[in-house]
Amino acid sequence: MDITWQMVLIVAAGGFLAAFVDAVVGGGGLIAVPALLAAGLPPHLALGTNKLAGTMSSLTSTLAFLRSGHIDLRLTGKLVPLTAVGAVSGTVLLQLVPSDWLRPLVVVMLIGVTVYTLFRRDWGKIGTFRALTRRSGIAMAAAALLLGGYDGFFGPGTGSFLIFAFLLLGMDFVKAAGNAKLLNFTSNLFSLAAFVVLGSVAYGIGLIMGAAMVLGSLAGSRVAIKQGARYVRPLFIGVSALLIARQIWLLAAG
Repeated sequence: MDITWQMVLIVAAGGFLAAFVDAVVGGGGLIAVPALLAAGLPPHLALGTNKLAGTMSSLTSTLAFLRSGHIDLRLTGKLVPLTAVGAVSGTVLLQLVPSDWLRPLVVVMLIGVTVYTLFRRDWGKIGTFRALTRRSGIAMAAAALLLGGYDGFFGPGTGSFLIFAFLLLGMDFVKAAGNAKLLNFTSNLFSLAAFVVLGSVAYGIGLIMGAAMVLGSLAGSRVAIKQGARYVRPLFIGVSALLIARQIWLLAAG
């Protein structure tokens, strides 16, 4: 594929904006995938290429949260293998089964997450999590496996669902975002590996978008860490609302 300056501008601008948002609350695919489609990539290549750029972005923001002490490696590190297995399984399943049937369920789940967060105004301002219990450990293991599979198979809202899971565990918004980002990086990385094996990655345009997304991730994660819950919470609600609107629009268009 020949890369033009117009394509570079579209994917660079779209990538930076997508990563700025995604670094904090996820939902970057809401911007990145349409940017890749607008640049002229067919859908199967756009999804794989987005995983390449998204992996570069999520690695950057994960390292930023890790350096700031907002990732609990003893807890979340145990969930990484489950997320990896889920992501590869979901990507392979995507090649066999159309994913559009998931859209109505995702809309309902996103609405539930957003409404719950809206009505719990003080939720996520102060962390109350101390340690996993047997029950919460099983629940988080299931969430890591299923959301890893969901990210590989479909994707929209993965970051929001992961943050919600860590909020339910009792973390504040910034720690929830940091721990969610580690699992999101894992699902991106292993899903990307599956896309590479399947030959569904445009490396040239993906690396260009990835470079822009690295810059966006650095900016977004620094703002989130500095501003805390007062910034992350409204952005979380806003991105979730946009994801809901887009999924409803796609349902209506289909």
